[in-house]
Amino acid sequence: MARTREPGRGVAPERDRHADAHGPVRTCIGCRSRASASELLRVVAADGIVDPDPRHRKPGRGAWVHPDPDCLHRAERRSAFPRALRVPGPLDTGALRTLLAPDPAVPPTGHDRRDDRRVRTRKQVDPHEPAVKPSR
Repeated sequence: MARTREPGRGVAPERDRHADAHGPVRTCIGCRSRASASELLRVVAADGIVDPDPRHRKPGRGAWVHPDPDCLHRAERRSAFPRALRVPGPLDTGALRTLLAPDPAVPPTGHDRRDDRRVRTRKQVDPHEPAVKPSR
């Protein structure tokens, strides 16, 4: 007697959600969200430098990040590059930062209301002045 497979059995539920994505699904090390590999930028570690691999051809262990400066900043803040690429010590992300830097000649497409807020600067503090003024 031949066994028949029940519909939906044997397939991970996580894969079902991303069935409409074309190609393999990867996780961004910056925002930790899953996306198609075609939407993410692959990076590899080479001589202590995070080297972008837009063609997905360079040898070595790769990590994936959205081509967005915010995701890059999050990954740097969380020290995700050395952990994901399995290398000891910090890595230089200058080449990746240069690649993902917004072009100043191109105006931003969206409107960020944070840009409308007034920038407040902190008062310059004199190191020789007491931190708390004496009361009268």
